[in-house]
Amino acid sequence: MGPSPRTLELFYDVLSPYSWLGFEVLCRYRNIWNIKLQFRPTYIAGIMKDSGNKPPAMVPRKAQYMANDLRRLKEHFQVPLRFPKDFNSAVLEKGSLSAMRFLTAVNMEHPESLEKVSRELWMRIWSQNNNTAFPHCRFPVFATPFLLSVLLSQDEDIVESQSILAAAQKAGLSAEKAQGLLEKSSTAQVKNQLKETTEAACKYGERSGWALCLPP
Repeated sequence: MGPSPRTLELFYDVLSPYSWLGFEVLCRYRNIWNIKLQFRPTYIAGIMKDSGNKPPAMVPRKAQYMANDLRRLKEHFQVPLRFPKDFNSAVLEKGSLSAMRFLTAVNMEHPESLEKVSRELWMRIWSQNNNTAFPHCRFPVFATPFLLSVLLSQDEDIVESQSILAAAQKAGLSAEKAQGLLEKSSTAQVKNQLKETTEAACKYGERSGWALCLPP
């Protein structure tokens, strides 16, 4: 009989493509690596504010590196990651607060569904489209051909109520359960839980939208 699985906490925000890559790799190999995953929905904007960090897309050289890095990683790990067509709107303007509050509610009420709902939200913003050329995409003004060459998604929303409900139902939740969770996501209880989880991620030194922790 082998050793008991180690619990591994994954702090993540579906706005982060690196979160998605880490999420899928951990889910894929958890049995091989003998780990028990504990998903911790967090809020990337709160982490950025706490750390004084900036989104990579807002720093020209980081944006260039990120585009190349994500292209290599998605091919290596076979994750269908593609940049949003309207990057400014989908990532920098809309953000992920509603989505992460909803995932917090899912984690509180139906944790067995958290993995699937999280994946569906990632798929909405970071996947879906097979086209490679979008001459009218709205990227930051310093976007390079490398950034534009990464496959682009069709920008399905992740913050509007109907979008969140659609992702939840696609993940297997009933319309009634999804609606109940959506209502719960606006409560003080859920807001405080997301804040606490984000603060916990910051205490671990998180600064970019996802983190791993092996509890003692």
